[in-house]
Amino acid sequence: MNFFSLEPMNPCLPAGRLESSAPQLKMNRFFLFLSTGFGVGYSPIAPGTLGTLIAVPIYFFLSKITSPLYELTLLTFFFLSCWISGQAQQYFGKKDDQRIVIDEIIGFLITMLWIPKTTLFIVIGFFLFRFFDILKPFPIRHLERRLKGGFGVVLDDVMAGVYANIILHLIGRIYP
Repeated sequence: MNFFSLEPMNPCLPAGRLESSAPQLKMNRFFLFLSTGFGVGYSPIAPGTLGTLIAVPIYFFLSKITSPLYELTLLTFFFLSCWISGQAQQYFGKKDDQRIVIDEIIGFLITMLWIPKTTLFIVIGFFLFRFFDILKPFPIRHLERRLKGGFGVVLDDVMAGVYANIILHLIGRIYP
């Protein structure tokens, strides 16, 4: 078992490995907390929608960052989301487990990239993102099925965010 595994360390291992048991357990809880969108992924009803709702205040917070630092932050968050999703997927033992909602967060942040920060655009962006995330038009479903690990978990939501972002830009052009 490697250091980055979400599984708790086995207390039957040699004494040198025991010292990292408590910190590892804390690390596991931290990654699960992030991967489940601060716990909303455990909801039995619409965890993906709740994960997207969690993304709205995160968007408000991050949108105050100026460009290009904002884009760099999203890129960093994308890779972090892939890594955390991969670890959580391994922990849950299921491909793209519904409890993993950090992918919805990055997907919504992509949806709102370079979009005016108005209530109307945020609401439309929310519904467009959920529409594309659930419907999974080509090539989103193809990506979801073909890619493995954290990239497979996250990239379909990023593509749903790209589709929603394009529609939002078109709406912005038509109704400025």
